[in-house]
Amino acid sequence: MTALIRPAVSLFLLLTALTGVLYPLAVTGIAQVLFPAAASGSLIVRDGKPVGSALIGQSFTDPKYFWGRPSATSGQPYNGAASGGSNLGPLNPALVEAVKERIAALQAADPDNQRPIPGDLVTASGSGLDPHISPAAAAYQVGRVARARRMEVERVAILVARNTEGRQFGFLGEPRVNVFALNLALDTEGLSLRQGGAE
Repeated sequence: MTALIRPAVSLFLLLTALTGVLYPLAVTGIAQVLFPAAASGSLIVRDGKPVGSALIGQSFTDPKYFWGRPSATSGQPYNGAASGGSNLGPLNPALVEAVKERIAALQAADPDNQRPIPGDLVTASGSGLDPHISPAAAAYQVGRVARARRMEVERVAILVARNTEGRQFGFLGEPRVNVFALNLALDTEGLSLRQGGAE
């Protein structure tokens, strides 16, 4: 019996050390060397302090900010501890009602905007944490944001263009706009304009 137990325990301890300790340490170390920003959570740092991650959306409701996709996470929007979609099918009355409410909210916030509302502004992502919107969704909001900030529409549109990411490797996915990065750029631009006016 001992002859069977000793090799089994030895193999268990060896594999635990290899797959539970050495392998994770090696992968983490390689990632920190080759992709330090991504390995650390793609954090966005302002004034030496992390203010968020480029991979997780944040909730913006003020008209002076661009709004991201609706979040279906439980508890609060963009709750990383409860990632998930609503799992409502396209014919579910609850989804239809939620989309109608989101359309009404967008129209109430910008009643003069006659452009078609892009679908990603009224439907939640599968994770509930998506930090991106389509360029069309950003373009839909440019007028509202410009008025709320008393900025020229062209300046806001330029910031949208600067914060639009292309397809990965030139062919994967679709162009997208990181809402959090764009809103931070807007705040920086607004601060620069105020300081310029003070001078």
